[in-house]
Amino acid sequence: MARTDSDATTAIVVKSGGEVPKGRRSRAGYGLIAPGLLFLLIFFVVPVFTLLATSLYVKPPGADIGQYAPALEFGNYAIVLGDYWPELLRSFGFALIATVLCLVIGYPMAYLIAVRLRGHGFLQGLLLVLLIAPFFTSFVLRTQAWRQVLADEGFIVQSLKTLHLMPADATLTATSFAVVAGLTYNFLPFMVLPIFANLQALDGRLLEAGRDLYANDMTVFRKVTFPLSVPGVLAGTLLTFIPAAGDYVSAAILGNNRNTTMIGQVIESRFMRVLDYPGAAALSFILMLSILILVSLYVRRFGTRDLV
Repeated sequence: MARTDSDATTAIVVKSGGEVPKGRRSRAGYGLIAPGLLFLLIFFVVPVFTLLATSLYVKPPGADIGQYAPALEFGNYAIVLGDYWPELLRSFGFALIATVLCLVIGYPMAYLIAVRLRGHGFLQGLLLVLLIAPFFTSFVLRTQAWRQVLADEGFIVQSLKTLHLMPADATLTATSFAVVAGLTYNFLPFMVLPIFANLQALDGRLLEAGRDLYANDMTVFRKVTFPLSVPGVLAGTLLTFIPAAGDYVSAAILGNNRNTTMIGQVIESRFMRVLDYPGAAALSFILMLSILILVSLYVRRFGTRDLV
């Protein structure tokens, strides 16, 4: 019987003593993932259980402000949910609109950089640097800059009023428009980069094959490019929606009124000003569970097999 290459390789490994025992490989694998598991245990699992325990605390009779005792008061969840469900729904609404806007704006940007400028390394690098350049500054400073852009004396408002596209007494700041604009701007790179990475890995021969079959550019995009970029779109929407739903900086700086309050502002206020630790913890847990449920439904609907 002829000796195969695989048999020869195995023989060489065994002969040279280079084969690693199975038990040693298992210990090496556990050793590699141990730091990550320890990190998650300390900075995720423990805080989550602490948050859950705090959300069930009660205030003893006669206790000072901010003093609570361990208990199992599940009624805290019903109280905060009844008081702040509009802010919770508004947060998800703003996050959904911002995610859709990021997709509408970001997909053409990613397509231009990854597909149309393929082979133009300098232009691709330049546009990517311009895309991530805002990350070199603080999140708060970027949002504060948008407040100046949308200010009443700013170029945008003055131009709209001059063109009679906006009432003379209207304003853009402290509106839902300003908050969504800030969210869209701040989280746009989270949408563009996963789509870009997916399109960058797209085999150009597939596009050429489509054109060889006499398909126009729109048909090639609809039949080949977009279906193959769906994993990047899914990753981008998750990376955009999740942080946008819990954001409070954009709403605090660009909105800051009752009609634009997001759940993150409420949590910050209950924790830092009112000292209602159980209520703030209950709201945080509700927000986390809500996002987890929505993301699970989203992932179950579209799958994660090809996520980048």
